[in-house]
Amino acid sequence: MSAPRNTDLPRIVVTGTGWVTPLGHDIEGVWKRLLNAESGMAPITRFDARTFPTTFAAEVTDYDVAGFVKDVKVHATAGLNSQFALGSASQAWKQAGFDVVPPRNPRRVGLYLGAGEGVLDVENYVGSNIDAWDPAANAVDGVKWAKAALGRMTPAREIEQEPNMPLAHLAREFNLRGPAYNCLTACAASTQAIGEAFSILRRGDADVMMAGGTHTMIHLFGVTGFNRLTALSERKDDPAEASRPFSLDRGGFVMGEGSGMIILETLEHADARGATPLAEITGYGSSCDAYRITDIQPDGRGAAVAMDAALVQAGIDPRAHDAQGRPPIQYISAHGTGTKENDSIETRAVKRVFGDIAKEIPMSSIKSMMGHLIAAAGSVEFITCVLAIRDGIVPPTRNLTTPDPELDLDYVPNTARRLPVDVCISNNFGFGGQNDSLVVRRFVR
Repeated sequence: MSAPRNTDLPRIVVTGTGWVTPLGHDIEGVWKRLLNAESGMAPITRFDARTFPTTFAAEVTDYDVAGFVKDVKVHATAGLNSQFALGSASQAWKQAGFDVVPPRNPRRVGLYLGAGEGVLDVENYVGSNIDAWDPAANAVDGVKWAKAALGRMTPAREIEQEPNMPLAHLAREFNLRGPAYNCLTACAASTQAIGEAFSILRRGDADVMMAGGTHTMIHLFGVTGFNRLTALSERKDDPAEASRPFSLDRGGFVMGEGSGMIILETLEHADARGATPLAEITGYGSSCDAYRITDIQPDGRGAAVAMDAALVQAGIDPRAHDAQGRPPIQYISAHGTGTKENDSIETRAVKRVFGDIAKEIPMSSIKSMMGHLIAAAGSVEFITCVLAIRDGIVPPTRNLTTPDPELDLDYVPNTARRLPVDVCISNNFGFGGQNDSLVVRRFVR
């Protein structure tokens, strides 16, 4: 279960972070709102959702990509997912210091994203052409839609539907010419992207990697699909109270959108240019349930395998306290969607890995405040771990007012908690049985 750290492998550090979220578009402002347990959820404005079972979401508001890029005309066709990625990447690039002194060799700087599908036809042609929508039938008028499509479709807009387009926009903006990948493993995508970027650096295929995720599904197809899956909360009376991870009265997640991006580099490269490491990644684990496409393995074994693998790689024994008598992990950033099944199974998985120590480890879900960013969820939750280590405080799980007697771990209900944090684990689990976990620790020479 545990293993010593392999000192022959390069150490991989975080030198930049950035996010665009329903709670804001800057690191410190969003972090403050998370610690204050503020909610970013409100009625949907992207389309008329009044007849939908779910009428609310966590939208990114007051955002203009022009404030983050060198020439907005270059990105004139960019969909929202690419626009969000450009904003979060610009923040991370600047924090890493590359805006002042760019990397010497762009061919040693790569990208790994967990990015969802881009501009959809329904968003382009119906969302902006109200005449194509038939309220009486609560459906699209196919003839009017086709006419609108023919009038608006261009090759560039067609290409922007592809999930790798944020990759192209980021490469152009920051002159990144190294390894470039995109994965779309549902809700685990950006955690996997960060983990794979970490692996690329460890094996020496790059010196620097930009990694993270971006996504929006707040559109007709996205909300309809998740409503049909019965995954979304339908608590219409107060959107801010709708996301209730780990609470007895939880009833589904709230759709969010946005992007989180980090800069990873080898410690040798960071030291050579005088960069300041913010944290260090020491372990990454990935697994698949090989179970039902829409459900997690009920006993949590798949999620436990991913956590175990990350901990082994980090040289951490999950059943042993550290030298200070603390649990081996001081914070778990939970997947914590707020669905009945996910929260129960994640709790079982944590117990499966940590045994009796599980009850000593604080774990919380920021989805209770900024919603579920789908492919981008893991990236913003990873950044939360970096900030928890930096400031010695962990964010709460909002709306946890009615404890579920079957869920008996420490979910940090409603109020942020100050405590020394040196090691965190960040979990994300996606449809199809994808499980990914990352171990991030305080950087110490």
